Parts: sequence; structure tokens; C-alpha cells
Amino acid sequence: METGAEFLRVARTELRQGCDRVCDCLGRLSAEQIWHRDHAIENSIGNLVLHLSGNVRQWILAGVGGQPDDRDRDWEFATREPLPAEALSERLSGTVAEAEALLAALPPDSLTRMRSIQVYDVTVLHAITHVLTHFAGHVGQIIWATKHVTGQDLGYYGYLKQGSAPSGSQP
Repeated sequence: METGAEFLRVARTELRQGCDRVCDCLGRLSAEQIWHRDHAIENSIGNLVLHLSGNVRQWILAGVGGQPDDRDRDWEFATREPLPAEALSERLSGTVAEAEALLAALPPDSLTRMRSIQVYDVTVLHAITHVLTHFAGHVGQIIWATKHVTGQDLGYYGYLKQGSAPSGSQP
């Protein structure tokens, strides 16, 4: 198996799994829970979803794929407009689907090419790795917040109690 192709496959899988979990969390929460902040310095779940969409769009679609970069990062955190869960899910899912398609078509030998993203000069590999780690961190925050406000076990790893993974699943 070629390393670059496997990396791109894993990147698509990880982005999709994180996106699906965020959308699941949004479906479990009220608008008030999605946009709640205990303190002004905190980000609401809604702000984090906007931020994830903006980050994937800027780093993968624009930075790696060459699409126009029209991100308004400050708006992602400053907005208090209570966008509905469905709109947030659609925004994130659409962005991730575009990124998945771009990564599926990306030649593995392009991973070492340089790109300028934000104020950074990075390889395509670095850009994708940045998105994956950044995405995973915020997905973890959203999962924790959802568990905190609902008091529910979200069941993402319940299959481990039986000692085997569901067919076709990845960790």
C-alpha cells in the first residue's frame, strides 16, 4: 500500500467521522444549548461548528485546492445569531463533503508541494495534518459539551464493551 494514498484515505475517513459526530451532537441539542456560553471568553458549540467549517474551507479547499479564500474567521467566533442546528449541520457536512472529494482526487505526490495558507508556508501534508488535528480537538470539545448538557452517553464506543468493532469501522 502506498503511504500517501493511505494517508489521504485516512484523512477523508477521520474528517467524515468527526463531522458525523458533530452533526449527531447538534441533533441532540436545543438551539439554546448550541449557542450557550457561560462566559464571554468561551465559544458556543455553534461558534465551534462555524469555525470548523471555516478552517476546512480555508486550509483544504482554498489552501490545498486553490478555491477562493473568503473566510471571515472573526465572524465565526463573534456571531451570536442563533443559526438552527440543521443549517449548521448542512454547512459543516457540505464543507467536509467538498474536502473529501478534493482529497480523493489529490495525487499523493502532491503532498510535499508548498502552499501559503493564512500567514504560513506549509506543505500540503502539513495543511491536511493541521486540519485533522484541529478538527479532532474541536470535535472533542463539542462531544464533551454535549455530554455535559444532556447527561447522555453518546454511544460512540459502546461496541468496545462487546470486544469487537462494528464491521467496516475504523478507530
